[in-house]
Amino acid sequence: MTLGPLMIDVAGTELTVEDRDLLAHPLVGGCILFTRNFGSIEQLEALVASIRAVRTPPLLVAVDHEGGRVQRFRKDFTVLPPMRTIGRQYDIDPAEGRHLARQCGWLLAAELLAVGIDMSFAPVVDLDYGVSSVIGDRAFHRDPRIVAELAIAFANGMREAGMSATAKHFPGHGAVVPDSHVAMPVDRRPLVDMDDDIYPYQRLIDNGLASIMAAHVVFAEVDPLPAGFSRRWLQDELRGRLRFSGAIFSDDLSMAGAGVVGDMPERVRAALAAGCDIVPICNNRQGVLQVIDSLRGSGDPLSHIRLARLHGRLGTDRIALRGSADWQSCEQAIKGSMERPELRLDA
Repeated sequence: MTLGPLMIDVAGTELTVEDRDLLAHPLVGGCILFTRNFGSIEQLEALVASIRAVRTPPLLVAVDHEGGRVQRFRKDFTVLPPMRTIGRQYDIDPAEGRHLARQCGWLLAAELLAVGIDMSFAPVVDLDYGVSSVIGDRAFHRDPRIVAELAIAFANGMREAGMSATAKHFPGHGAVVPDSHVAMPVDRRPLVDMDDDIYPYQRLIDNGLASIMAAHVVFAEVDPLPAGFSRRWLQDELRGRLRFSGAIFSDDLSMAGAGVVGDMPERVRAALAAGCDIVPICNNRQGVLQVIDSLRGSGDPLSHIRLARLHGRLGTDRIALRGSADWQSCEQAIKGSMERPELRLDA
């Protein structure tokens, strides 16, 4: 069975009968986990194993686990710094900043892979314009070249551990004030003024980026539709001009920023028609059921290939991982970065 275009969530710390039935549906290709799915690391390991056992090949298992305030699992996981901390280390010492980014990427991926999770939606490569509260310290830096350097180092660390990176939120969420979880952000810059936002994506793509998540942001001078529903952004710019050949995720279709497109089945059809390979529907079981009842077809064969490539390289168990010199070195460096005083520059 191939991986379908839907990524859905599950109710709690173990699978219900309805969870299993939905995960087994051919339209489903992945499962996204949240904090509510975590009771203990042993329970999480068992839950992930049960999700992977539903299908052959197994579903993609994903989580938003960036570091800072967006880290779903904390107990028995290393608490990772916000990406801004890495950017500030770069300002002090560029080589140390790049090294810390690689260490964070490696440790994030290694700890998740050790419990069977394939991917984390990281890193954020939005620029820190200082206006977006939902991005804020999740961004590495304001300078696109520094963002690119740190994001490449972070992605390389993830790759070394066995996990593909997912850069987000294309083409950029940092220059708008509203939070697309609860509103419809509109960025009125023309395309020519967005070179800085797009630069990190170009660099990451040139370095073999496996997947990208599109933003629920309208760039009114480019297309009246949010980027994740826009053929102009996903086909002309991302696939065409930037020559991206990896997987494209929409952002969560339950977010308010996706509501301008219509009900949930309409959102899914619009995102897939625009060029998304897989669409997450989170915290909206009724919406999932509506889509399952209405969506037809087996999907794009190229999408099946792109998604299959996102499976993580599972190997080292979590006990052996924590005993390794690599884990101990990275964990010590990350703890040290979070204990340093904040860099303040005189005006």
